[in-house]
Amino acid sequence: MSTLAKTFVTPEEYLELERKAEYKSEYRDGRIYAMSGASRKHDRINAELYLLFGRHLAGGECEWFTANMRVLVEASGLYTYPDLSVVFGEPQFTDAHVDTLLNPVLLVEILSPSTENYDRGWKAAAYRKIPSLQELLLIAQMSYEVDLHRRNPDGSWSRIRAAGLEASIELQSIGYTLRLSELYRRVVERL
Repeated sequence: MSTLAKTFVTPEEYLELERKAEYKSEYRDGRIYAMSGASRKHDRINAELYLLFGRHLAGGECEWFTANMRVLVEASGLYTYPDLSVVFGEPQFTDAHVDTLLNPVLLVEILSPSTENYDRGWKAAAYRKIPSLQELLLIAQMSYEVDLHRRNPDGSWSRIRAAGLEASIELQSIGYTLRLSELYRRVVERL
């Protein structure tokens, strides 16, 4: 007698597996999705972003986390790893493991060709359901442009685009102006 493979995984089962796993996976709708590795451009942009944010946020009331911090979108049940997460004030976690963040004010995703549609679509919509989230920054790696999704006072969202190395974008959630020339410093002429 054959048995059917288990296709649905509970959040608790996912977390148990994920905490032991060698590689990161995303959890959505009862399924686990392996996350692909990052390109050199992605890593260069990410490293520059960490440096810029680290300098700006040092000693302030915000705490920032790298792509190793898992974020839970409670409204959709999505567990995922944004490229960068920022919390204003005290971070809140799902449990005593302190490895799944609940209250980011800013999330950053560096778009990859293979995941760009998902990141801009379903995932961005899921992120916007996080009550604490004020801004979502989507960074292109194949061109010099960023899209900022900002929550308005009435709860609706606006999209602001900045393109070109001379452009900049104001991240109100952390009081910082991100200059694209600085963000893309290590990938200029490599795009």
